[in-house]
Amino acid sequence: MTASSTSHSVLDQPSLFQRLIRLLTDHETFLAYVLILPSVIGFTIFLAVPAVRALFISFYEWNLLTPAEYVGFGNYEYLFGDSRFWGSLGTTVAYVLWNIPLQTVLAVLIAVLLDRFSVALSSILRGLVILPWLMPNVIVALLWLWILDPSIGIMNVVLNTVGIQDQPFFGSPDQALPSIAMVNIWRHVGYTAILVYAGLKTIPKSLYEAAAIDGANATRQFFGITLPLLRPVLVFVLVTSVIGSFQVFDTIAVTTGGGPVGSTRTIIYYIYEQVFERRINMGRATAASVVLFIILVGVTLLQMRYLRSNQSDLADYS
Repeated sequence: MTASSTSHSVLDQPSLFQRLIRLLTDHETFLAYVLILPSVIGFTIFLAVPAVRALFISFYEWNLLTPAEYVGFGNYEYLFGDSRFWGSLGTTVAYVLWNIPLQTVLAVLIAVLLDRFSVALSSILRGLVILPWLMPNVIVALLWLWILDPSIGIMNVVLNTVGIQDQPFFGSPDQALPSIAMVNIWRHVGYTAILVYAGLKTIPKSLYEAAAIDGANATRQFFGITLPLLRPVLVFVLVTSVIGSFQVFDTIAVTTGGGPVGSTRTIIYYIYEQVFERRINMGRATAASVVLFIILVGVTLLQMRYLRSNQSDLADYS
């Protein structure tokens, strides 16, 4: 009886051809696949294939002019023995630590302020805060290169008026990296604030009303309701911001060129140097890219696991 039922259920399973016919005749499913097809083709051609090819190139020594020579893990051994590579990783981590906490805190504060204004005024302010994000990175870098110029920049003029002496900014090994972080915070904080603002709009106002009836002041409401319920949005903001910070390049290339004395040489700029500023070595550059990819995957998985990205705290309040 069991064998007969099993064979009957197997015979009832549609064949691959029948499933294909069913897919083609189901107009909604077919239309869905047609609509996502351009994205799948673009992802395959411009991301998946180059990524796999980069992995293979990382095992070769190749200068683009002569045939590639297989060196096995030689490029990775070179990287792990190169002090400039480890220095670039340290600089990247330092940049992330400068950039992410300040940007996230400022974005949350700006979003909370926007949420307290009227709808009309909030719309105008949202348009203003996101303006820097709409500007190209190179334009932003050139603008701040002029503002922070030690000789003719207006920033030192402003500091002089409050009794602070001229600062070298991009010209100092101690100030160059924080200055670059400040520039990128200025450009991205508005966009991050808009994302947080959208998250604030999903929090039911009844929770704040109930908390106010229970005697909770604004500070307790912020830490007891706002921050916990913003966690899914903050996870998205942190993950995308950290990935973007690890890939900072434009601002550094325009303002400092990795200097002074390598103080702003991040991992992406190190990869750029391997191809365009030193002896062309695509193998070492792609090996560094693979290492960066592994780091970003690991950091992202850790963030999503420990920040419980797939859970919502809203159910605890219902």
